[in-house]
Amino acid sequence: MKNLKVNRIVKYMVLSDLAFWLGWGLIGPVFAIFILDHVEGGSAIVVGFATAVFWITKSILRVPMGMLLDSRRGENDDYWFMTGGLFIAALVPFGYVYITQAWHLYFLEAIHGIGMAMSLSGWSAIFSRHLDKDSEATEFGLDAASVGMGTGISGAIGGWAVTQFSFQQVFIATGFFGLVGSFLLLFLREDVEASLNFSIRRPFNFFKKFFVREKIDK
Repeated sequence: MKNLKVNRIVKYMVLSDLAFWLGWGLIGPVFAIFILDHVEGGSAIVVGFATAVFWITKSILRVPMGMLLDSRRGENDDYWFMTGGLFIAALVPFGYVYITQAWHLYFLEAIHGIGMAMSLSGWSAIFSRHLDKDSEATEFGLDAASVGMGTGISGAIGGWAVTQFSFQQVFIATGFFGLVGSFLLLFLREDVEASLNFSIRRPFNFFKKFFVREKIDK
């Protein structure tokens, strides 16, 4: 078995996913309880509708966003969709602290769906491009395993934390981990800019110099 070595871009994307989903794992098992106890008119129907709003919003936007990113050369747009979308999703738990009505919840879940659709569209494009040759399955597995382990461990911690502290404090912790995940992606900005320089700016500068030179020669 060969040694597990991953490149810088894949490494930071895996770490970002780990931090982000470690936070969301804290509230996953207990969020329905929060809705029933703290949202006016909270019921199983409200829980179901909130889940539907998130998944339908994310699913509807996922393909159009992917098509938009695929239509543009370079990784700059992919990067900012990935980072900005994750940042938007990371802010949603802070909103949970203040909700009292079902429509507040639905609104936040729609924002959550938009953020995740943006982030996943950019993430999948960049991650798949930068997988190490002959390690594609391993590195996809590394990301899936880190997310699964982090979510599982934090799920147990979240159930305990709610009983010891409060839902509001757990939501703040979730948002904090989400922000850490999004900020980790900022370390990749130079790598993405280097890719952009190669794929767009260099050809552009070449043709610019070529035509300027021709104009001067004339």
